[in-house]
Amino acid sequence: MNITEENTEYALLILKEKKLINDEQIKKAKEAISETDEKLSIFDALIREKFTTEQKILKTLAEEYGMEYLDLDRVKITQEVLDSIPASVIKEYNVLPVKRDEVGDTITVAMNDPTDLNKLDSLRYVLKCDVDAVVAQSDKLMALIEHHYGSIDENVDTFLRDMDDDNPDNIENALMNELDEGGMSVEEDDAPIIKLVSVLIMEAFKKRASDIHLEPLLKKFRIRYRIDGVLNEVDGPPKYLQSNVVSRIKIMAGMDIAEKRVPQDGRIQLNVGNKSIDLRVSTIPTSHGESVVMRILDKSSILIDISTLGFMDDDIAAIKKLITMPDGIFLVTGPTGSGKTTTLYSFLNTVNQASKKIITVEDPVEYHLEGINQVQVKREVKMDFARALRAMMRQSPNIVMVGEIRDAETAEIAINAALTGHLVFSTLHTNDAPGAISRLIDIGVKPFLVASSVQAILAQRLVRKVCTNCAVPYEVTDQELEFLGLRREFFANGKLLKGRGCAECNNSGYKGRLGIFELFLIDENMQDMIFKGVSSYEIKENAIRGGMRTLRQDGLRKVLAGMTTIQEIIRVTVADT
Repeated sequence: MNITEENTEYALLILKEKKLINDEQIKKAKEAISETDEKLSIFDALIREKFTTEQKILKTLAEEYGMEYLDLDRVKITQEVLDSIPASVIKEYNVLPVKRDEVGDTITVAMNDPTDLNKLDSLRYVLKCDVDAVVAQSDKLMALIEHHYGSIDENVDTFLRDMDDDNPDNIENALMNELDEGGMSVEEDDAPIIKLVSVLIMEAFKKRASDIHLEPLLKKFRIRYRIDGVLNEVDGPPKYLQSNVVSRIKIMAGMDIAEKRVPQDGRIQLNVGNKSIDLRVSTIPTSHGESVVMRILDKSSILIDISTLGFMDDDIAAIKKLITMPDGIFLVTGPTGSGKTTTLYSFLNTVNQASKKIITVEDPVEYHLEGINQVQVKREVKMDFARALRAMMRQSPNIVMVGEIRDAETAEIAINAALTGHLVFSTLHTNDAPGAISRLIDIGVKPFLVASSVQAILAQRLVRKVCTNCAVPYEVTDQELEFLGLRREFFANGKLLKGRGCAECNNSGYKGRLGIFELFLIDENMQDMIFKGVSSYEIKENAIRGGMRTLRQDGLRKVLAGMTTIQEIIRVTVADT
């Protein structure tokens, strides 16, 4: 809900007088706000704690302010009414025209905050007519605004199209002209650079980008979004804006804008619609200026079920059995960006119960999970993985997650924890699941400790999913068969699909990603091989004979199911022989 801050206390007083809420509920809602990193209003907290609903709050406040509550699902708005207010005004004030009188002297708008009478006064001044208001729920209101007027956030291309690369003054003029069309004055916060950076971030979020790359080249300032694991270049601002844009981002991320000689890290927190997102910002000096990468972390996307990660039914059954073990180590391996953190968090989310104490040590803590104790590594005070893990053992946890095993000390403490009745989750950087055994031994862990503590290893990669909106049947080519070393009969009963490309998938043919997995279970035979120190190659060959599916094999069965394409499997996996 969007009640203005200056009217919050009066609105709460009205709700208490109408017996909708009480002081104890307000107190609990404020406590809930203090315990979360999300930017919640007191009304959002009251709704989230289920003390009331947005509809009840709005109806009560609307009655107090002499307004009508309107269910937008039951209203049909004509195009003539929608055209009665410029789109720029809609975007500025977050209102929706729902009715206009025959003479045209009065426009009725839907808004979410019945207490914001100043907004109505401003609209009357801007539109040069009388404005009445009705009250509507925020999600329905924003959905209709986006449906009829497009996203509230401008498109980067549209913003840049009006810029003249040879004349910096025209940037200001372009923005001035745009605002003047809606009858709005330019405030200091509407400065072009501030607006451009906001547009870049919002556009990336709309396109489901995982990170934004701003790269200074010799003659251009390149902007690329990583969407579904693949970098896509978009129109960037002129080269002369490079330092201004980087400085703005560094200010937002709490960095030192005067220091351009050394790498820096920072963090930006934003609310986009009803979602709270974090941006992890990294800068590094290059020969043509500072390169910036902003990694987008959508908090609402991390608490996902194991079944949505891409596991097939047989793997889900094995995984659920493994993560409910009383002790042992379960490792997840793969390169940076392969989804290891998401997988581990989904495991923790599944086993997160009031009867279990769960502690994690991470660098950094990317997502905050309710009900789980999360520890941040701080090397400046000598709080590394090993020291944090050693301290965690004195907290009597049932389940422990170590962000990454990087050295022998951390590995040995994790193994000792597993051998003394704790379930330990962690990650390693290896190319396949059996390779994790060699990696642990290489960093100094004794083979007998590895054999007796590690229960399972999961290797994974991310592949792009076929866009369901534009998917069409696909026939495997001779070249692909030759590359894979397979006969055409292998795909005879499959449902091969590929995307033609549409607006929904940005003409890529792919939308979203899923995992392909290699689940390596350590049985008694494997324990004996590890203890004897046999090679990683022999361990893998034995595991395959025992029924382990490799990354490529798991990927191919998802190709047969029409979930991804052969090109994607070839892109992210290597041959098994």
